Amino acid sequence: MSGIADVALRAGVSKSTASRALSGAGHTSERTRTRVLAAASELGYVPSTNAVSLATGRTRNIGVVMPRVNRWFFAEVLEGIQATLLARGYDLTLYDAKPGSPERARVFTEFFARKRFDGLIAVGIEPVDDEIGQLQAVGRPIVSVVGAQDQPGVVGIDDVRASRRATEHLLGLGHRKIAFLGAGDAEVWANVDRLRLEGYRAAMSDAGLSASILHVPSPVTLPGGYAAAVDLLSDDRRPTAILAVCDEVAIGAIIAARRLGIAVPASLSVVGIDDHEFAEMFALTTLRQEPQEQGALAARVLLETLQHPDNPTLIEPMPARLIVRNSTASVDPSQL
Repeated sequence: MSGIADVALRAGVSKSTASRALSGAGHTSERTRTRVLAAASELGYVPSTNAVSLATGRTRNIGVVMPRVNRWFFAEVLEGIQATLLARGYDLTLYDAKPGSPERARVFTEFFARKRFDGLIAVGIEPVDDEIGQLQAVGRPIVSVVGAQDQPGVVGIDDVRASRRATEHLLGLGHRKIAFLGAGDAEVWANVDRLRLEGYRAAMSDAGLSASILHVPSPVTLPGGYAAAVDLLSDDRRPTAILAVCDEVAIGAIIAARRLGIAVPASLSVVGIDDHEFAEMFALTTLRQEPQEQGALAARVLLETLQHPDNPTLIEPMPARLIVRNSTASVDPSQL
């Protein structure tokens, strides 16, 4: 069985250099690291996780915590994180922290305290009560994906800009009665929902339509969007266009309109945000974000932080591109 000395000999480097390249501890050039990894692969050498941990104080394991794993966005982010970590030889421990659940409380009070990871990626987690303090007390680098503004190193799109751009698209088509569909009780709104509502309000105000602002709360799900849209489209508040907080809510609104006999986009335009995997199926106009790339970027930033803790990586908001499909059209003059 090959050992570290064999890998070093094959790569033409010292044992200490080979160890640094394989463990990720200390500096090695990318060229040297690639040569060492190739030598290890050729020899079938796999470093013992326990040995690496004892030698470096590192577990080569990254914790990932998210509020749910069975939703499209979170699954896509997780895929991007996992692919990046696996490519760099890191393990991943996933924590499912559903809001308000006993399991979430245990994750924050017990599992994080064990510190069985080198760093943490928090996806869509908006800490409540003393959870922020508990995260900071872990004493490990943290990167967030679409987290609260007061969390460190947040990866995500500019949600205010995205919803403003979506609203401006509808305004440009002549719509003036535009409703924002999504987000619920003000006390429990996700930070993303608040920012997207803020962008809608700002665009409407800038267009001189403050009096026409209409926010219709809705659970951030396809069934939630459907139910809220049925109520909205069945009374005298009926708008000519809907901006949904996300694509799932938008798709729910499209289904509701169809069942009520309201043609989309002839009588109702609908815009979402995300570019969900079902968006093309429903010909939904939307602002595209790339959740897999957000996950991959979060993992890269965290690994870079572990390598260079005194040189934090600056994270810029990722772009969200307007994708125009067939769910929006110019307003019918008779509806003005």
